[in-house]
Amino acid sequence: MDPKLLEILVCPVCKGPLNYRKAAGELVCKPCRLAYAVRDGIPVMLEAEARTLAEDDEGEA
Repeated sequence: MDPKLLEILVCPVCKGPLNYRKAAGELVCKPCRLAYAVRDGIPVMLEAEARTLAEDDEGEA
């Protein structure tokens, strides 16, 4: 992921910051408990496409 892109991207639901999980290939919003996939370097920022984080998943990079 382009670091400049990571600086400007926010959660489409709450407009909060996102954490990038390189190993999982996803952007995580801790308050919403959602993970947005990054496919071929392009983040899929659709709420309908987001994965809900498990209760024990803290969303750490």
